[in-house]
Amino acid sequence: MGQEAIARRGRTAVVMAGFAMASMALVGGVAWTAVGEGGAGHGAWAAIAYAAGLSMIVLPCTMPLVFVIVPMSMGRGHLRGLAMAGLFGAGLVITITAYASAVAALGQAASLGTATSAMFGLAGAIAYAFGLSQLGIVRVRLPTYSGMPRFMQGRGELARSFLMGILLGNAGVGCPNPMFYWLLAHIATVGSVGLGASLGAVHGIGRAVPLVLVSVLAMLGVDATRRLVGARLRLERITGATLVVLGAFLIINALPSGHAWYEQTIVHGGWNALIAGLGMPPELSMGAHAHDGAALLPAWAVPPVLVALFVAPACAWVVLRARRRIPQ
Repeated sequence: MGQEAIARRGRTAVVMAGFAMASMALVGGVAWTAVGEGGAGHGAWAAIAYAAGLSMIVLPCTMPLVFVIVPMSMGRGHLRGLAMAGLFGAGLVITITAYASAVAALGQAASLGTATSAMFGLAGAIAYAFGLSQLGIVRVRLPTYSGMPRFMQGRGELARSFLMGILLGNAGVGCPNPMFYWLLAHIATVGSVGLGASLGAVHGIGRAVPLVLVSVLAMLGVDATRRLVGARLRLERITGATLVVLGAFLIINALPSGHAWYEQTIVHGGWNALIAGLGMPPELSMGAHAHDGAALLPAWAVPPVLVALFVAPACAWVVLRARRRIPQ
């Protein structure tokens, strides 16, 4: 191995270690301050929000932003490039925080059960549809970056980076990440716009960190984009199958009868046992409760519908693959 390769690996290790320590400091700081405001449960949700943000980098509504931020910050010098990448990330955080604040405000206006069911239903539908798309069964058109708007073109580089972050933060709101919608469902029930906004900000920072990290590595001569794309392509079908399974569960949970059935399953009890065993805040457990909504689906029909949501995509994938409409 040459000296340049060793130096490149050393720079990569230092940068990634720095970002890892900054991440731990961020989540730890939010958790510490949350004890006096939202309780220990809010600190745990801050960690979940950050993890959900980090996981967005492998989804096709966030990964293309790498190819926006890297060219934007390259060739400007390290300090200016870092400032541009940071402002892009700050704009993205502001957009996500605004959405989280709106969800918290709507949650205050609506009943607890209505807000949670609506978020579960939305999360399930999006995750399920995108899972089918990832498997090649259907085509779903996601928001993508199609060029810089005209009103940004005449502005300075720093202002343009910030505005681009605000604009492109909207693309990630429709991302089919069940963790994101699980987070939004919680934000809708916290009863505080301030706490909801803080979770949105932490989630937005989680989304921005990998983008800024890749940009910094590119400025140091490390090409992380190729490895990132390769990882996404290898995991695409696994992601699709996982989203179909999670989406089906979320769709069922959005129905009063479906959620009542789910509370009787081993998955529900196992989750609560896991939370208790790990010593995590009880706010993360899921207790049984009354369901006031109309039973759109009889209780006996819930398991067959859930099985159908699992089996139908699998059969469609096998048939389409046999007809060579899905790549081998």
